Amino acid sequence: MKLKVIRISSEADSTSGVLFDVTDPDNKKFLAYTLEDEYRDSKNEKVMHETRIPAGEYKVILRTRGRIHENYTKRFADIHRGTLHVIDVPNFKYILIHCGNTDEHTSGCLLVGDTQKNNQVEKNGYIGSSSKNYARIYPPIAAALEAGEEVTIKYVDYA
Repeated sequence: MKLKVIRISSEADSTSGVLFDVTDPDNKKFLAYTLEDEYRDSKNEKVMHETRIPAGEYKVILRTRGRIHENYTKRFADIHRGTLHVIDVPNFKYILIHCGNTDEHTSGCLLVGDTQKNNQVEKNGYIGSSSKNYARIYPPIAAALEAGEEVTIKYVDYA
């Protein structure tokens, strides 16, 4: 499975984007609006919990430990198999795909939702219906991983 995040608006405190399933190039599927922390010019300027990951392609695995995994095991008991974990990101650890509404919930992770507000107006960015979106997009991604498929996510900086 191939996922792609297209970052469409980069502001001082947040980055807005869209997530697609691009496994079939002839049938790309919109999955979610996304929200991340802000961009920083230099790799030396990385601020923990306040910097989005660099553009690039990374592997996704299921992480079966940690606070979010424990919370989601209860919160999404009928579907949760492990947290979606973006790995091998230079200078970053524990980059997850999860629920949340503003950049205050990201810590460098990718938040997903069904609605999005303009992050030029909303200082911290905002995505809504995050739990509903996560409950919809998580099962096919987790199923692909459990079936032994490689899952990748490519981050593209449009803005």
